[in-house]
Amino acid sequence: MIKKLTGETWKQLTFSGWKLLRNRYAISNHGRLASYKENLLEDGKLLNGSLTTGYRTLNLHRPGSKGTLYVHREMAKLFLPKPTAAQRYVVHRNHNKLDNSLKNLKWATLEQMIQHQQDSPAKRAYKKQQSTKTAGLKLSAAQVKKIKATLENKRRNITIRQLAEKFGVSEMTMYRIKSGENWGKVK
Repeated sequence: MIKKLTGETWKQLTFSGWKLLRNRYAISNHGRLASYKENLLEDGKLLNGSLTTGYRTLNLHRPGSKGTLYVHREMAKLFLPKPTAAQRYVVHRNHNKLDNSLKNLKWATLEQMIQHQQDSPAKRAYKKQQSTKTAGLKLSAAQVKKIKATLENKRRNITIRQLAEKFGVSEMTMYRIKSGENWGKVK
């Protein structure tokens, strides 16, 4: 038996193969998951779900296919109108993947989702940590300056492969230094 919370609305989850399962599944506008046979409030059981890459999920073994339903996506499909067809992704406004409250979810385009991920506090902290990292690096800032000077020299007589061998790194590292993907802050 499930006690309904104040202002809580439940909607049944429908997905491929849902009619073939013994139980029905529902999600509330508060982000709660439940399984039930006939009547959600009478014979329903609350589910915790699982965590997949930090997101709350419901793992179902459906005939013919196994599947993972992401709670935030299902909530958005059922409770949030999609502003445009291009907005196919759901993001957490506060970057907390476990906060599936409706006010924290919003539809986004691919570009908006990527930008949202880049603006995440965890991603910013990682970028800051990487930019100041000195231990465990194969190259020093002084070596990178020499490499950049060599790569920019129009009369260079050494190939990128030879330059990589000289400094004991891969060719890909040289290309990443040249494009600014690696060591972009060193001039």
